[in-house]
Amino acid sequence: MSAGQQAAGAPATMTAGAPVLPSPRSEQAPGLTDGDWQPVLAAIRGASSVDLVCHVLPDGDALGSALAAGIALRSLGIEVRVSFGDDPQVVPGSLEFLPAQDLLVPASAVPERPELLITFDVADPQRLGLLRSRAEAAATAVVIDHHASNGGFGTYQLIDPAAPATAVLVDELLRRLGVPLDRDIATCLYTGVATDTGSFRYAATTPATHELASRLLATGLRHDLISRRLWDTQSFGYLKVLAAALDRAVLERGAADGLGLVWTWVPYADLTAHGVLPEEIEGLIDVVRKASEAEVTLVLKEDPDGSLRGSSRSKGAVDVAAACGALGGGGHVYAAGFTSHSTVDTTVARFRDALPPH
Repeated sequence: MSAGQQAAGAPATMTAGAPVLPSPRSEQAPGLTDGDWQPVLAAIRGASSVDLVCHVLPDGDALGSALAAGIALRSLGIEVRVSFGDDPQVVPGSLEFLPAQDLLVPASAVPERPELLITFDVADPQRLGLLRSRAEAAATAVVIDHHASNGGFGTYQLIDPAAPATAVLVDELLRRLGVPLDRDIATCLYTGVATDTGSFRYAATTPATHELASRLLATGLRHDLISRRLWDTQSFGYLKVLAAALDRAVLERGAADGLGLVWTWVPYADLTAHGVLPEEIEGLIDVVRKASEAEVTLVLKEDPDGSLRGSSRSKGAVDVAAACGALGGGGHVYAAGFTSHSTVDTTVARFRDALPPH
């Protein structure tokens, strides 16, 4: 039994006598036309091998989207490699249940000039890390993403900022390729959608998002076990890092035009002291953002080289993508990030000053 099957629990319902699943809806990707999809479909159908890559420190939407596509393309007889550009390449513990991780290869195993390379959830080529040069050298590069800040790199772009997750676009890709949902594909897609909608709590969630979730659940996956792994399972070391970050948190009630900013930071020394990997603290911001006095949240995480990775969230009244864009990053209105090589105080001041009026 695979790790994905263990997470899913119950047998798949795609068997004889099972209820017929509702057809996927093209409304899942309203910002894209047939003209956008056709050259991508032709490139995939004509490829003998495809490299599927997501951003460094992948979250559930990035890795889930890439693996779902990998399972689908493998079923079509296409040679597939899935990768991300970290060294060492470590799958976050919260995503170890995802199926088809036998498709994963280190960045060094991706050809220097891929025949066809597809990126998932990558808003900027810099987020490809060690794989950026491969994407730039690919004979054909396809970008599948939902970030409004995506500048449109690559040969073809399937970018829809209205989509709540990249996984939504992958679902539409599979529909157009004629690949039916099975439980493994559904587990990957559900992980992506649940991750980027905050378990369907964020404002980008639409009726079509719930319709997609219904189809995915109908394959027999165990959404309760997936949710437990994504949000409710952490190491004791993480709790110690979280405690220190909360103790370090600062509330600035006058920031963001009086709507409030809460921020904190995590020195790399905290991670090493408690044996915590950088990817383990990605969800820390979801705890800090609960402060009722602040519309905007910022968490800075120090990397080994001393640089700071900033993650920001908005509850809806402030466009944090604009603020992060001013610092060289990007993302969504409600969630965005950037990298800084300045001190913590300077970085917070720059972010605060960049917050647009509401």
